[in-house]
Amino acid sequence: MPNNFLTPNVIARAALATLYETCVMAQLVHRDYDEDFASKVGDTVNVRKPAVFEAKEFSRANGIEIQNAQETGIPVTLNHFADVSFAVTAEDLTLRIEDFGVQLLNPAMEAISQKIDRDILALRNDIVQEVGRTGQHAANPPGANVFVYDNPRTAIDARRVLNQRNVPAADRHLVVGPEIEAKWLGDELFHRADARGDTDGLREASLGRRVFGFDPYQTQNIKVPDQVTGASTTEVGVAFHRTAFALVTRPLVLPQGAANAAVASYKGFGLRVVMDYDIDLKQDVVSIDCLYGTKTIDPNRAVLIKGPNVA
Repeated sequence: MPNNFLTPNVIARAALATLYETCVMAQLVHRDYDEDFASKVGDTVNVRKPAVFEAKEFSRANGIEIQNAQETGIPVTLNHFADVSFAVTAEDLTLRIEDFGVQLLNPAMEAISQKIDRDILALRNDIVQEVGRTGQHAANPPGANVFVYDNPRTAIDARRVLNQRNVPAADRHLVVGPEIEAKWLGDELFHRADARGDTDGLREASLGRRVFGFDPYQTQNIKVPDQVTGASTTEVGVAFHRTAFALVTRPLVLPQGAANAAVASYKGFGLRVVMDYDIDLKQDVVSIDCLYGTKTIDPNRAVLIKGPNVA
């Protein structure tokens, strides 16, 4: 991206493409694509929850039974306002910044995509179902029972739980952390699979083909921080149907006082870019932000997978 052509429109389009390609969880959950947001007031929108039907036994004597096909609405608060702002000096643009996209824009979008994924994964707090075979582990004292997750067959238990709750078999995903991934990749199931995924981010995160009815992925954002220190302590994976969680994004309006700004939207993702010049410090300020909300639609369509303690 040549520096001579750095405009908000160019930056917004490039940033949006990078964001769309690097998100993992955002690609796996239910999305709301309603673009008619300009007429809505307030910070809460209603997300359409997919309709659920039941196959009935037809009786010619009684005729058909008409079911309610109306989609229910779930309120989602747009309570996340992600922002990455950075300054670029005249010297940097002239002498040091050879590729604005690689050196600045991509890292900025990576930060926003990681935040979105972490905010979606925080919805695991709404789930009470968990799986893991209890047994003896070599690292623990004799007689100490712990969750055993050394192989991907733990996913069988997660599949059983979802099956018992009549969760649809399609669009099931399983997301684990790097510790569990390292153990599971030793299983032959992952060595005879072709990579899959719809975007670069999903292809990089994918562990292989469908495993026990799930599309498996890995993300480092699976770690749960300690409530006191904030350090990552435990990996808590999650097996879920797409409709267990929802992500809603809305493009922000252009600011009234900034002429050098642009908004880009694609498949529910919206980014705003505002550029300004600080004459006192002789530097350009680039601000990229997006507005979104996350919501648990149905906690019965997700199962926690307990993982190891990590440093």
